[in-house]
Amino acid sequence: MPPSDHAHALRPGFSLAEARRSTPRQEPAALLSASFAAAATPAETAHDTPASHAAKPLPLARSHNFPASGHWPLVSLASAVVLLLLWWISTQAGWLTPLVLPSPAAVGDAFLAAQRGELQGGHSLLEHFAWSTGRVLAGLLLACLTAIPLGLLMGVSRLARSVFDPPIEFYRPLPPLAYLPLIVIWFGIDETAKVLLIYLACFAPLVVSARAGVRSASAEQINAAQSLGATRWQVLRHVILPAALPEILTGVRIAVGFGWTTLVAAELVAATVGLGQLVMNASNFLRTDIVLMGILVIGTVAGVFDLVMRQVERRLVPWKGHR
Repeated sequence: MPPSDHAHALRPGFSLAEARRSTPRQEPAALLSASFAAAATPAETAHDTPASHAAKPLPLARSHNFPASGHWPLVSLASAVVLLLLWWISTQAGWLTPLVLPSPAAVGDAFLAAQRGELQGGHSLLEHFAWSTGRVLAGLLLACLTAIPLGLLMGVSRLARSVFDPPIEFYRPLPPLAYLPLIVIWFGIDETAKVLLIYLACFAPLVVSARAGVRSASAEQINAAQSLGATRWQVLRHVILPAALPEILTGVRIAVGFGWTTLVAAELVAATVGLGQLVMNASNFLRTDIVLMGILVIGTVAGVFDLVMRQVERRLVPWKGHR
């Protein structure tokens, strides 16, 4: 404050409003430049040259794609070729007997014989494949129709979780062979018992995945839909279900694997045709070549199913992994 202002401030009856009117008003730009000039140090002033004000380009940020998505097809093909080569070398060198590990040629001959229907049962490999695929797809379809709605209901309703969570969590860790005798006693030895066993194997992972997928819907999305007047059914249909769809499709992929894993146990129930029955009959006669051929066929078919599910997943949920 200037000396004259101090004098006015000391005068009796001098008000704060009069002091403000008597003080010269400064523009905001002048005040800002004055504050920067006062804050500058001598060292900064000495180095304040036009060259220092030249815009320097910032380095590009490194992008990290973690976790890595996709795969290298050539590396996958090379690993398969290496495994086949090791298999061929071990059989040709005599490291393992044909009873333990038959040669690729013997497995190929068993495949051709099964295709011609020359193995036990008289059924061709295509018939075995058709029956097994039908059983797995029937159990998987029934599980999808019942487990996915139940999982969504358990995800949004505390009452449904309280009612259905204990029995599902009780039977989920049990292997199918543990309750296979009960299924045979209750439902007989026809196709119902086989499909039901595969259904129970696929049911639990679908319920768990659908229930976990409900949590993918954020509270902001639900509140935004409700603020626009959406009903509970519309929120479930247009918000929760699309958010849970990636988890549901992952559960379907897991359920497909469980279905093919349970196939051999399901076809133990008085089956006369099927890939699992073909493998079990061959093991009784120590036909390792047929056993290995059946294992390769089941693994290949299950792998094709998984590839199809991956393509479906890319089409239905292209945003997965990019949120």
